[in-house]
Amino acid sequence: RLAATCGLEVIKYPDHVDDVVTTYSDLGHFDHLVSLFEQGLGLEDAHIGIFTELGILYTKHVPEKVMEHCKVFFSKLNVSKVVRACERARLFKPAVYLYMQDKQADSAVKTMSEHSSAFDNDLFLDAIVKVRNAEIMYKAVSFYLSMHPMLFTRLMEVLEDLVDHSRVVNQLRRTGDWALQLGQAYMKTIQKENLSAVNEALNELYIEDEDYESLRKSIDKFQNFNMIALASKLATHELLEFRRISAYVYRCNKKWSQSIELSKNDRMWKDCIDTANESADEETIEELLRFFCATSEKECFCAALYTCFAHVRPDVAVELGWLNGYHHFVMPFLVQNMRQTYERLQVLEKRTQPPKEEDAQDQIAQTYGQLGGFGNGMLMLENGGGMGGMPGGMPGGMMPPGQGGIDMSGFGQSGVPNGMPPGGMMPNGMPGGMPPNMSM
Repeated sequence: RLAATCGLEVIKYPDHVDDVVTTYSDLGHFDHLVSLFEQGLGLEDAHIGIFTELGILYTKHVPEKVMEHCKVFFSKLNVSKVVRACERARLFKPAVYLYMQDKQADSAVKTMSEHSSAFDNDLFLDAIVKVRNAEIMYKAVSFYLSMHPMLFTRLMEVLEDLVDHSRVVNQLRRTGDWALQLGQAYMKTIQKENLSAVNEALNELYIEDEDYESLRKSIDKFQNFNMIALASKLATHELLEFRRISAYVYRCNKKWSQSIELSKNDRMWKDCIDTANESADEETIEELLRFFCATSEKECFCAALYTCFAHVRPDVAVELGWLNGYHHFVMPFLVQNMRQTYERLQVLEKRTQPPKEEDAQDQIAQTYGQLGGFGNGMLMLENGGGMGGMPGGMPGGMMPPGQGGIDMSGFGQSGVPNGMPPGGMMPNGMPGGMPPNMSM
C-alpha cells in the first residue's frame, strides 16, 4: 500500500512514468503495476501518459480490457503508441478501432485485409469509401474475391461511384471464369454506362448460359463493343437463335450480304426479307427475289414484293412473275403499283392545270391594285426639283415626252427641228425664252 501511495505521487509527473514501469516490470509485479495505473486514472491531474501507459499494459497483461479502455479513453490516448502495442500483441480489432477513430482509413483497411481476425464487413465497407489511396480499393476487390466472394456484390455496390469499372472487369477476368459469374449482378448494374469491357463480358456470360433473350436485349440497348467479332463468333453456334442474333448483328452494321446469307442457310425467310427491305438496295432486293424464284418459294416471293414494295422496280417484278409463271403472286404488287401511279398522276394534274377564268381576272385586278398611284386615288407629285409643282424628271418642270398632261404639239413649227426656234426663243418670239406680259 505504501508503494502504491508513493507510486501515485510519482506517476503524476510524465517524465517518471517510464521509470516506474521499468522498476515494477523488473521486479515482476505486473498486477501491482496495472493496479497502480488504474488508480492513477482517478487523479485530478492525470495526464495523457497515464492513460496511454495503462492501455499498453493492458495489451501485455489484460488483453480483454484493451477494447473497452480504447473506447472509453480514446480522446486521452497517444493513439500511435497504443496501436503499435496492439499490433505487437496481435490485438488487431482494437488496432482497427483506433485507426478508424483516428481517421486512418487506409491503415484500417490494410489491417483488416491482412488479418482475418480483425475483419468486420460493415466496418470494412465504412472504411473503404474513406481511403485516400485508390489502389487500396482494387486490392480490396481482390481480397473479397479470394476471401469473401459471397460479399463481393455488396462491396461493389459501395464502390460503384469510386472505381474504374473496366479495370475491375479485367480483374475478374484474370481471376477466372467463376469470378465473372460472381460479378454478373454487379456488371448488370453498371452496364448503363455502356462500357466496352462490361458489355463484352456480359455478352460472353449470356452466350455461356445460352440466354439468347438477354443477349438480344443487351445488343439492342448497349452497342459499345466489337460487334463484328461477336457476329463471327455466333455465326457457327449450334443453337439457331444465336445464329439469328449473328445475322441481326451483321444487319445492324449494314453488312447486308452476310446477314442475308446466314438467314438463307437457316431458311429464315422473314429475316432475309426484313434485312433486304432495311438495306433499301435495289440490287440486293432483286437478288433475293431471283433466289426465291430459283428455290420455288412462291409465297416468299410475294411477301418480298409486299415488304419491299417501295424499292422494287415494276419491270423486274413483272419479268420475274412472267418468266416463272407467278402471275397470281405478282398481281397484288401490280395492283398497288397502278394505284400509286394513278394517285401521283392525280396530284400532278392538280398542280399543272391552268387557273380558272374568274380566278385569273381576280389576280389581274389584285396586281393593278397593288401598283402605286392607282390603289389610293392620290396623285404622286414630287416635292421640289420642278417649277410650279410639276412632276420632276425634266428641267424647268417640263413634262417628259410621251406622258399625259399639257399637249405641247402646238408649239412645233415647220422647218424647225424638234419644234424649237433658234436662239432659245419661245414660240411667241420673245428673247430669253420669256413670254410676254410677264415681269421678273
